[in-house]
Amino acid sequence: MSSDNPSLTPEPGHLYVVATPIGNLADITERALSLLSKVDSIACEDTRTTGAMLTRLEIRRPLFAYHDHNEKRAADSIVAKLQAGESVALVSDAGTPAISDPGFRVARECQRLGLPVVPVPGACALTSLLSVSGLPTDAFFFAGFLPPKSAARRRFFEEYRDFKHTIALYESTHRIEKMTAELEDLLGPERIVCIGRELTKKFETIRSGPISQIREQMSTASKKGEFVVLIAPANYEL
Repeated sequence: MSSDNPSLTPEPGHLYVVATPIGNLADITERALSLLSKVDSIACEDTRTTGAMLTRLEIRRPLFAYHDHNEKRAADSIVAKLQAGESVALVSDAGTPAISDPGFRVARECQRLGLPVVPVPGACALTSLLSVSGLPTDAFFFAGFLPPKSAARRRFFEEYRDFKHTIALYESTHRIEKMTAELEDLLGPERIVCIGRELTKKFETIRSGPISQIREQMSTASKKGEFVVLIAPANYEL
């Protein structure tokens, strides 16, 4: 790629929504590297997490926090910076901002005010697993994280039992066992799923098959890390 490519240099008053690696640092794009090294400041979920990543990439830029607990105030601060002619990059701890991560509010405010918002695409756990799952991907429904309460999760599975497209979920290490048990109970042991853990990382695991079989395999495996769960439509055969 040419070093004088204008897309590698941030413009004043622009917000860059930058995807960062979900595990493997080599997945960072050339465009992301260039923009992160040149913007006036970087908004991130956790300054320690992003600071450590930038140190490994030999990038030093001012950081400030933008997360679930300060999102409205931080969004106002970003807008003020943009209106003053600064360039700002928005990153999450890993993957693409605003996809089950903070970012929606500042993007909405920028769109409302006519301020430029530029996507800088890259890693995303959702699309990474979809691409290798063997489940239908012509259409899918991304539900993010299901509610923490079992009753609410069970209602979700009952409501979407006969959904015609693949359903994609994120789940935490603390709830993966309970969630998959409820999934098997309500959708049946033969429902095809694909479950990915620690995607792109050293201990990445990807399993596709009937939920009863996958749960048996998981029973003796590590459940540490972040999970993506794909649920195939009813009657789908792998």
